[in-house]
Amino acid sequence: MTNKDEWWRGSITYQIYPRSFQDANEDGMGDLEGIAQRLPHVAELGVDAIWISPVFTSPMIDMGYDVADHRDIDPTFGTLEDFDRVVARAHDLGLKVIIDQVLSHSSDQHPLFQESRSSRTNPKHDWYVWADAKPEGSPPTNWQSIFGGPAWTWDVRRRQYYYHQFLKEQPDLNFHNPEVQDWALETLRFWLDRGVDGFRIDAANHIFHDEQLRDNPADYRPKTEPDYKTFEMQYPIYSKNRPENVAFLERMRAVLDEYDARVFIGEIGEGHHPVERLVEYTSGKRLHMAYNMEFMGKTFTPEHFRKQIDALFVDSPGGFPCWAFSNHDVPRHLSRWASYGADQDALAKLCAGILLSLEGSVCLYQGEELGLTDTDLNFEELVDPEGKTFWPDNKGRDPERTPMVWEEARPHAGFSAAASTWLPVKPPQQSRAVDTQIDDPQSVLNFYKQVVALRQATPALKTGRTRFLTSKGAILAFVREPGVICAFNLRDSKERLPITEVPETLLSSNGATVEDGAIILPPNGVFLGQLKGK
Repeated sequence: MTNKDEWWRGSITYQIYPRSFQDANEDGMGDLEGIAQRLPHVAELGVDAIWISPVFTSPMIDMGYDVADHRDIDPTFGTLEDFDRVVARAHDLGLKVIIDQVLSHSSDQHPLFQESRSSRTNPKHDWYVWADAKPEGSPPTNWQSIFGGPAWTWDVRRRQYYYHQFLKEQPDLNFHNPEVQDWALETLRFWLDRGVDGFRIDAANHIFHDEQLRDNPADYRPKTEPDYKTFEMQYPIYSKNRPENVAFLERMRAVLDEYDARVFIGEIGEGHHPVERLVEYTSGKRLHMAYNMEFMGKTFTPEHFRKQIDALFVDSPGGFPCWAFSNHDVPRHLSRWASYGADQDALAKLCAGILLSLEGSVCLYQGEELGLTDTDLNFEELVDPEGKTFWPDNKGRDPERTPMVWEEARPHAGFSAAASTWLPVKPPQQSRAVDTQIDDPQSVLNFYKQVVALRQATPALKTGRTRFLTSKGAILAFVREPGVICAFNLRDSKERLPITEVPETLLSSNGATVEDGAIILPPNGVFLGQLKGK
């Protein structure tokens, strides 16, 4: 059993994307009061915590990840007092509160950047990453932005380039400056003093850059076709994943350790950062958990699940992951893996069974418990700058960010009483609203509740180690010690898993059962069972 300070081990966190959760003030966008109103739904799922994506002051060029004041709430979402009420309401319902901290960069509208760009001699002149042009006027390095094109923008005031790993409106702070580090630590204390139970550090491996400004080499990975993002053409060893990241994480962790029972999670960005390196970030007094993105791609095979889990727990013991299948930045997993499903409900239940049986902690993304897929949007409906830039090859992140659906018969599925919403609610999503599923014992929503309850009540599923079983074809099978067998059929054809010991059924889906010395798994079937005497 874990102690109370380690409540996060094996925990389940529910991610809330505030702009799309619930609109209480009828302006077409979600807000903090809306979150407070809908928290009972989250509590009834049986999860341990909520993670709230950014609600800080922002011009919303990148939907709040471009922060203009790290210690205040954007009027779009409410006030600091509204935030305090959300924390109090969550705690009343038995939910911990984790918030994003976007520290590697800010908005170009942040007062700190406005001062920094005003001259080369002002008190904040070195709070951001500035560099002279090369003699012929080109940027100081070959570093590329994740959102496309060079990661440097020329500023006519200073007659220098500033560095931005993301949009040009998101300049990177210079964490080689001790004053910047101290500012970031005080920002953590500000929110801890307001009662938050932890942080998810956005882009945790992007905080530091190479102080020598060395060029990145070409990507070492073999290519089958050209990349559409120039960022993917490089191996960014100098623009991210710098060793200084780890040392600063230790300073941040020390701040959290001044408070009781807090959790420190870091987003370790996908690509160029193999899962086994998560140990580097989660060992010692650094992150408690690394938010892992290895299951957010298109691969959906038993081999892939085993490879990623073994890489962390067997090949590189000591790391601790927080697994997720979907979030606000990637297509919903039911859209990515649709070709493997017998039908939408069966695939949704299968994914619930797998995710909530994994060793480590897990995170659910709002609407996942309803079996939502991405929303099919037209170009003119897009808001996300990534989608506008890379359309049609990449439609951006709006399809997975459309509003939560609560009541099928109400306008905008009960998300908002406004005439229009910031992103539209469309019929395929509206038909899966909470009120259509809550009283149906066979619904995806109620299956999620069952799996969550089983995990919470079963120590082996919450904190037990994983022992993989030999299986063939589409079957993923393992035992969470001591003695909970987990078997999943990742395809839309019937499969059979021979067993030597007959387990007691704990939970199954789609008619999965035990007969004649085998677990019979129908298409996308789930079977969780207790081995006798374990």
